Amino acid sequence: MIGTGDCVERGEPVSETGRPPSDKSSPPGPDGDNAAESPQREPGGGILMGRFFGVPIYVAPSWFLVAALITWVFGGQLDTVLPELGRVRYLVSLFFAVAFYASVLVHELAHTVAALRFKLPVRRIQLQFFGGVSEIEKESDTPGREFVLAFVGPLLSLVLAAIFYGAMQLVESGTVPGVLLAGLMVSNLIVAIFNFLPGLPLDGGRMLRAVVWKITGRAMAGTVAAAWVGRALALAVLIGLPLMSYRGGLDGGGSGSASLTDAFLAAILAAIIWTGAGNSLRMARLRERLPALQARTLTRRAVPVASDTPLSEALRRANEAGARALVVVDGRGDPTGLVRESAIVTVPEHRRPWVAVSGLSQDLTPGMRVSAELAGENLLDRLRATPSTEYLVVEPTGEIYGVLSTADVERAFLAAMSRAESGRSEA
Repeated sequence: MIGTGDCVERGEPVSETGRPPSDKSSPPGPDGDNAAESPQREPGGGILMGRFFGVPIYVAPSWFLVAALITWVFGGQLDTVLPELGRVRYLVSLFFAVAFYASVLVHELAHTVAALRFKLPVRRIQLQFFGGVSEIEKESDTPGREFVLAFVGPLLSLVLAAIFYGAMQLVESGTVPGVLLAGLMVSNLIVAIFNFLPGLPLDGGRMLRAVVWKITGRAMAGTVAAAWVGRALALAVLIGLPLMSYRGGLDGGGSGSASLTDAFLAAILAAIIWTGAGNSLRMARLRERLPALQARTLTRRAVPVASDTPLSEALRRANEAGARALVVVDGRGDPTGLVRESAIVTVPEHRRPWVAVSGLSQDLTPGMRVSAELAGENLLDRLRATPSTEYLVVEPTGEIYGVLSTADVERAFLAAMSRAESGRSEA
């Protein structure tokens, strides 16, 4: 979320290598946590700081820029309130920046706990420029859960503001602890209020989406309403914040440079909100089209062949049957492997009569068996669970239906995404 924290939902197809496609316009998905491969960094994630209930917590490089900015700005304010600190004020300011983002992390942990409570997988938590984000892999299945999932974040920020306010009563107001507690109380209060604004991608937008979803019975209607309110909020931030800063400067004799800085930050914040609202709308349209991704319709017809069958003979049988895939079977006709399409194309035509299909096949594992009834996000989740280039598609009775290629799934997914983008441009 912007300036605070947000819970977002992700989903994407697997590519021919079993990984998500590299297209940056596609939504990130649950392709496995890279922390197992690199304990310190994840592409686009930042620096791994730890784990919470197995969920990795990353700090993006942009956070250090914001921490430096907060240290500089808050240090200037401390020079006015506590001039006796001297240069030590910047150490105090740095502590405030870290404590503030620790509060943002608590906000995100609230989203994560709620998601895990509802059995929604969380890919990661990331602290970044203007706040943090909890990447939740699946969409809530009811508007009630959607509302709770969004509400707990700003609620925890309000609780933190109350705790810091109570702690303020125990210390003197003109001291370093008093100033720090006051700053943390105000900042968490702002975080909570800002998050309650009813527009995507803010938490309040997800709450509005849940309410409209409950009233209309359509999740898409809630997303459209919350996304357009989010765009209106982006325009209000872009125009309203600089205007308030300018008027405050005139009344209080503020500098023009401060107003210019506020206008710049308002433009960045408005752009993030506008983009987030648009992405939420695009993802909702994409989810509407995901049911068209059906294993049965995307499956290639296959012919069974024995393991010692020459490749040329296997391809001849496939051509006669109008099939595009080969399944290796044993003497009882049970499937044991899938002939990889990528391996076939590497064999020159003149060598194919002397190459057995067994040398080009991939052993069939339980995870490579896919039901012909799977569709939409359930199909994508199933493929992501066992990355492969081909899958054996079977009927509910266990009979062989054909072979599903991840290349075909990816093309269908990108086509659905293209239609979703077209729908966004029409809006």
